[in-house]
Parts: sequence; C-alpha cells; structure tokens
Amino acid sequence: MRKLGILTVFILSCFACGKSTDYVPNVSVNFQMALTDPRLNALHNTNGAVIINGYGVAGLILFRRADGSYAAYDRCSAYLPQNKCAVTLDNPTLTCSDPCSTSKWLLQDGTPVKAPAIKSLKEYAVNVSAFEIFVQN
Repeated sequence: MRKLGILTVFILSCFACGKSTDYVPNVSVNFQMALTDPRLNALHNTNGAVIINGYGVAGLILFRRADGSYAAYDRCSAYLPQNKCAVTLDNPTLTCSDPCSTSKWLLQDGTPVKAPAIKSLKEYAVNVSAFEIFVQN
C-alpha cells in the first residue's frame, strides 16, 4: 500500500511539471524617446498614459504616476497571455482593459482590479535622464 501511494505521488508530480503558458513571454525591449516628442504629451500630466506600438509582446503602455515617476507595462493581457490580446486604455487613464476578457488593471502598479485576471501586467524598467525616457528589460 505504501508503494502504491509513493507511485501515485510520483505520477501526479510528473503531470504537474508541464510547461506553463500562463505568463507573458520574455522579449527584448529597448525603447527610447525624447519626452518632448508630441506623441508623449499625455505623460506631462499626472495619471497620463500613452500607447507605444512595436515593442514588447503587444506594445507598451507608458504611465505617469502620481509621484511623478513613470511605469511601463506590456500591452499583452496577463489573463490568458498566449492569446496576445492587447489591453486598451480606459478613460480616465487610471486603468486599462482587456477587450477579450473584460479584465481590468490599475496603471499605478499594474495590479488586476476586475476579474477574471489575477496576475499583474508585465512591467518593464523605466529610466529618465536628459529629457529622454528609456524602457528596457
């Protein structure tokens, strides 16, 4: 009986070690733009956000936090990311939504605020110097 229990635990653990696809894939991100560029005008205001296409898995969302710092998130929904559904900015730009699942995330820190999402948005490192913004991973 003991051997049967050990064998059952071993078999179950083998199935549990399958490759997970419930995360946003790691891709190289190296974005740089002058903060004076008109496409980034919304970032001059607190809680301003812009979408940048062509970077990350589904594009980037750049967000100006209340403390003046910046956040950068991948637009790929953290809910079923294998579908690569791009989130959209809400109005006002305090949140973003997944049009495929109706999930919502808070842009202040990327945390989910509406189900079915339970994972935060994928965040990238942001640096600002000499009036330029850099986003990288």
